[in-house]
Amino acid sequence: MFDSLDERIRHDEAEDTTTKQRMMKGLLVALVSIALFGGLYFVVRILD
Repeated sequence: MFDSLDERIRHDEAEDTTTKQRMMKGLLVALVSIALFGGLYFVVRILD
């Protein structure tokens, strides 16, 4: 039925989440990443 694990994961996510939920999840991941790396950057600048 499924050729790979990647296809299975996509199939499962499509059943569980809406497009809006996936967009919000992506936005949240991006914001957390920016905050984390931005904070790390400023800490390194302060210590330097």
